[in-house]
Amino acid sequence: MDLESYISSFDGEPGYLDWAAFGPLSASVRSEAHADTELLGSGRRSSIELVGEHVGEARAIAAELIGTSVDQITLQPSTTYGIMHAFYGLAGGLMLSRAEFPSLTVAATRAADSLGSIDLQWLEPEDGMVTPDLVRASLTDDTRALAVSLVDFRTGYRADLSALRDVIGDRLLIVDAIQGFGMIEADYLAADVVCAQGYKWLRAGRGTGLAWFGERALERIAPVLSGFVGVDGDLPVDVVPQPAASSRAFSVSGIDTLAVARLATALREVREVGVATIEAELAERTRSVIFFADRYEVPVITPRAPERRAGIVTLQPAPQDAAPLAAALANHGLTVTVRSGLVRVAPHVGTGADTLRLFGDALAAFSSMRVW
Repeated sequence: MDLESYISSFDGEPGYLDWAAFGPLSASVRSEAHADTELLGSGRRSSIELVGEHVGEARAIAAELIGTSVDQITLQPSTTYGIMHAFYGLAGGLMLSRAEFPSLTVAATRAADSLGSIDLQWLEPEDGMVTPDLVRASLTDDTRALAVSLVDFRTGYRADLSALRDVIGDRLLIVDAIQGFGMIEADYLAADVVCAQGYKWLRAGRGTGLAWFGERALERIAPVLSGFVGVDGDLPVDVVPQPAASSRAFSVSGIDTLAVARLATALREVREVGVATIEAELAERTRSVIFFADRYEVPVITPRAPERRAGIVTLQPAPQDAAPLAAALANHGLTVTVRSGLVRVAPHVGTGADTLRLFGDALAAFSSMRVW
């Protein structure tokens, strides 16, 4: 698949600018899901095994995109499952921002409350962005791990994983990559754990999570939540073996092969087009969103530098303007996320000129009604 084909695969109606919340399934994913559903309905062992082959494919492509080996990839129902595997196996100081998405903050708090071995070290970034300078100023001798989003869900800030690694030294770096995986290039090998999910930007639907546990993570994180499939060998009947030495230990039960088929299909498209190509196109779409916001004097809190953002552009209108702006966008048929006075606009590579034109028209209408 080339870039043109990838762009044309976005077959939704104009106006959708909410890819950071949910990604409508691609045509290829829908087709694969339908075909595999029919195969699983046959009851034939060969058909069941054929669908199951997507497990190896998804793990292999995920490993390729991260730059690691297949045995360090585990498939999960969601990003949060992978994060919980990491957090519940920790001990010592765990640093993270209170402004992070709840997949991090809630899991960290539950793990700390349950185990009593984790000391939560909360960061309080004024702008919501976890920067290397903030982390450097907050590190203590007790800090054992830093958890951070690759792309902040509110501001759209894109973390510098390489710089964070330089700051924290050999401490663990745990990354929630759901808002950027497959869409932007990142130094994932600077991290120790990377968790992602396919139901947003990858257009694969729910149940399509994945996680990478690097060598340092395998050494230091105990597989507390390891289930019966998290062992080496066949079904462990009449014995309870130790967890596997690989990332397989961080799994609980059998994998939903239909979900994995969707994930494998979506990852295959990304690999064929190339993450660098997708990132460049996505940067053009976010640049267009920022252009219209500037034109109509709507404040943008997302970093302007392309290397510090991904697909999210967040607008911060004056308090009295938030509701009118949201109304103008809705009246023009645009779907965005409005939360706590912020308007999050998230285009994708397939966001066409017609949608961007609607966005500009909505801001123009809002501007004409604004009271200065």
